[in-house]
Amino acid sequence: MNNSPIPDQTGRLVVVTGANSGIGYVTARELARHGAHVVLACRDPERGQAALDRLRAEAPGARLELRQVNLASLASIRAFAAGWDHDRLDLLVNNAGVAMVPFARTEDGFESQFGVNHLGTFALTGLLLPHLLAAPDPRVVTVSSEGQRFALFDLDNLNAERRYRTAFAYVQSKRANLYFATELQRAADAAGVRLRSMAVAPGLTRTNVLTGGANSDRGRLYAALTRLVVRLAFRPTAEGARTSLYAATAPELPGGSYIVPDGPLQLRGEPVRRTGERAILDTDTARRLWRLSERLTGVTYRLPAGRFGLDPAPTS
Repeated sequence: MNNSPIPDQTGRLVVVTGANSGIGYVTARELARHGAHVVLACRDPERGQAALDRLRAEAPGARLELRQVNLASLASIRAFAAGWDHDRLDLLVNNAGVAMVPFARTEDGFESQFGVNHLGTFALTGLLLPHLLAAPDPRVVTVSSEGQRFALFDLDNLNAERRYRTAFAYVQSKRANLYFATELQRAADAAGVRLRSMAVAPGLTRTNVLTGGANSDRGRLYAALTRLVVRLAFRPTAEGARTSLYAATAPELPGGSYIVPDGPLQLRGEPVRRTGERAILDTDTARRLWRLSERLTGVTYRLPAGRFGLDPAPTS
């Protein structure tokens, strides 16, 4: 069990995707309260502005910005990265995502859960990598899910090439998050750069991910039943953000860590590092997913060439 307080974050420049609500909002708020300069990277400008106003009230004097990015659009991701005008980026929290949504495709033609949760995260991180490497101790935190343990990962059906099953696609996209985070650490280690990449699972947490966005069109009965289940079975949002905050701030945490709640089935509890996860050890699938992600997004990571054969510059 880990009840470590958040250390002083003064001087850190942070991006939190999906910071307008849920775990992302709490993560942004607590980092700002502890001194970080936080950029709220949100899809919807109005909701983002409302979150920014609320944050300013809850964290008076905090250094905050609002910028727009839509992980369902490679053009939007590229615009966000191209518009980055700070001299570095100390921490990127890949929090934004969708869950259990009806079948849809992004504007680039990707199945939405795979496209947003994994490919959008992959592209954004790769395009921001030069700014991360300009920081003295950069860190990337990617929010996966305890559900990834149940994924039957199928590299030939990641994009709903054959058929679409909502829950299957969701946990598969969350497994992809874990593969990505651990493979990024291996790439950084192979290139000899100082970068720590972490993955986290928040546990069952009360957020609007099951009722907002694409799920908002599922009707009143779905919304009422889902809200009831979430209220009864899921823990408060602030508790769900603990793994993200621990991964983002624990000083001695090694790169490649996977942080989960320490309770039964990783559903509740305090942050703890888990080392025996099958996906962490599956380097072959992780590398194949990386290559596929490069091809689909057109983003190649800017790291010195090593055993990964990474190109020295990302494509635009």
